[in-house]
Amino acid sequence: MPDFTDALKPAYDGAATLAGERAGSNIDADALSKHLLSRDGFLERQNRICKVLEGEKLFDKSQQMNLSRPDRYHLGLARAKAIRRLVHKHSWDHEDAKMAEYLTDEMSPFHLHLTMFVTTIREQASDEQRAYWMPKIMDWSILGCYAQSELGHGSNVRGLETTATWDPEKKEFEIHSPTLTASKWWNGSMGRTATHAIVVAQILIPSPKSGSALKSHGPHPFIVQIRDTKTHLPLPGIVVGDIGPKYGYASMDNGYMLFDHFRVSKSAMLSRYATLDDSTGAFTKRGHPGLVYGSLTFVRANIIMNARLVLARAVTIAVRYSCVRRQFHDRDEKGAGPEMKVLDYPTVQIRILPLLATTFALHYTGEMMFELYGSTRESIERGDFSTIAELHSASSGLKSLCTTLAADGIETCRRAMGGHGFGGGSGLVGINADYLSKPTVEGDNWMITQQVAAYLIKKMTTAVEKPDSPPADSVDELFQMYIRQRDHRIPQNAIHGTNIDDKAIVEIFQWRAADLTYRAYRARVVDKKSWNSLLIQLHELSRAYSEQILTTTFHRAFASTSSSSLSAPTPSVLRTCFRLYTLYTLSNSPLPFLTSLAVSQPTLDALPDTILSLMSELRPHAVKLVDAWAIPGYLLDSALGRYDGRVYEDLYDRAHRKNDEMNKTVFNVDWRSEEVVKGSGDDGKRILSKL
Repeated sequence: MPDFTDALKPAYDGAATLAGERAGSNIDADALSKHLLSRDGFLERQNRICKVLEGEKLFDKSQQMNLSRPDRYHLGLARAKAIRRLVHKHSWDHEDAKMAEYLTDEMSPFHLHLTMFVTTIREQASDEQRAYWMPKIMDWSILGCYAQSELGHGSNVRGLETTATWDPEKKEFEIHSPTLTASKWWNGSMGRTATHAIVVAQILIPSPKSGSALKSHGPHPFIVQIRDTKTHLPLPGIVVGDIGPKYGYASMDNGYMLFDHFRVSKSAMLSRYATLDDSTGAFTKRGHPGLVYGSLTFVRANIIMNARLVLARAVTIAVRYSCVRRQFHDRDEKGAGPEMKVLDYPTVQIRILPLLATTFALHYTGEMMFELYGSTRESIERGDFSTIAELHSASSGLKSLCTTLAADGIETCRRAMGGHGFGGGSGLVGINADYLSKPTVEGDNWMITQQVAAYLIKKMTTAVEKPDSPPADSVDELFQMYIRQRDHRIPQNAIHGTNIDDKAIVEIFQWRAADLTYRAYRARVVDKKSWNSLLIQLHELSRAYSEQILTTTFHRAFASTSSSSLSAPTPSVLRTCFRLYTLYTLSNSPLPFLTSLAVSQPTLDALPDTILSLMSELRPHAVKLVDAWAIPGYLLDSALGRYDGRVYEDLYDRAHRKNDEMNKTVFNVDWRSEEVVKGSGDDGKRILSKL
């Protein structure tokens, strides 16, 4: 119903404000968008798919936050099925379907089917197994998930309790959950959706010499049917269901599953890199032992590549809103001028602008990880496993760092926006809750850094013992250089008055990483300290090494953009982003840089003023820089982050016109009556029935 509020306008014109911000920067946002997001036709695909989804009522997001958790799964399943129908209707390819899921912005119950499930079959199944399973996967006659994590074990894959015992007489495996903590747990798509699962279980095989003694051959993946494809009920011997409410992922049926001596054929064992001889019971593994974790590495690589877009969404909202929002007057300004834009306060800039710079650091590192994963997979296909250790190390360390930066960054943006950042119109409620899983899933961020540290200590050991051997990669080069120069190190000056030495910044980050590695090597290899006593030190080493990767790849990328198609002033603004990201990172943890002799004290002393100066340089371009991430309004779903700046109009519209279930219901607030809804006469029975 129309009312007098329809004619009211905000005190400040948000649309004019953002138009003025854009006019104040001569960055070509479209050209920067193409530079960032041109791979695989991302921008064209995003625009094309977004138009389709916005025309479908089922994909309307305006009321989904009001839905209960069971209803969110119902909606998620309906949308997942609808996307498959749209694939056929519009002849979409796989990348189009992935884009639809990305824009829908909820974890689809079908998500694991074409990620970890199909990746495991493609990478670890034999040719015969792939020939049998891939057609079923690609025509969606089965739906898959990946069942590795258990109630009692997550990061420690070697500690999994589910067993797969070989029966040499029946030529079958018996999959069993011997304990409650052996229950598969957290596995996405498993609770109510999947018909099949990749089940990772400890292979137990009778000893040829003693038929009763079982020998463990470690965790191995099996493909197992868990539900009847017609009735969709669990198969006998399997208990499976949804684990219940979570922080986020309301639309995903994360599940639990236990097996009671459940038998599968020998062909269920994925056998590209492992074989079992029927007659002798001999179990043989081929290739690198890390291959069993190939699906995890795939997921970690994708998490790293996605971190930039996740953080960019939060920063886009924060930058736009902080330009529109005005609070207080400048204390030193005379006269009654307008209130200051919130983003003009250094206390807001220091929270948002370094995160804006971080989005670009994450982008270039994500591109590096994309190339590293692709080249490593090509090498593995050729039978060359030499780069697996590097991939495992980089993916583990960067997954830990990048998800920490993104998750913490989302929350920092929310807090920087004040009270409205807490509201549903912020556009951060869903992304904040959903992304909170990333620092713990697919390897806890504190635990998986041990893999990085172990890799680096091994590399440093080689550098110490064989300092003149030909370096195999850039890590060997860095460590050998460190060994040669450590006894006569001169701390680097990166700031000379108003001049900043970018190469010196890179060298500072690299030296710190090398020095922390050497200290870990001394503690572990020379002093023989226990691994457990070093865990905090090793975590700090992993972060330092990963920050060095972000710094090096960012510098390499912006250095090359000066000769690319990007016109001025974009390359110089990217340089400012590089400097702000690196120097802000340095300022947050200066002690290791100082004690390692990586950086000089004068450089540390100059950081506060330099960071303020860099933020002042970046501030006029902030809106154009977030525009360059080209995030559609449909995906943002944010009143605060609207491209047109109509923040307050949208907030009021969501509250007054789109909140019918609350605002059109008349409640009985008399405490003497049990009735909740006025005139219902239900004496509160409706709400009681839901408990």
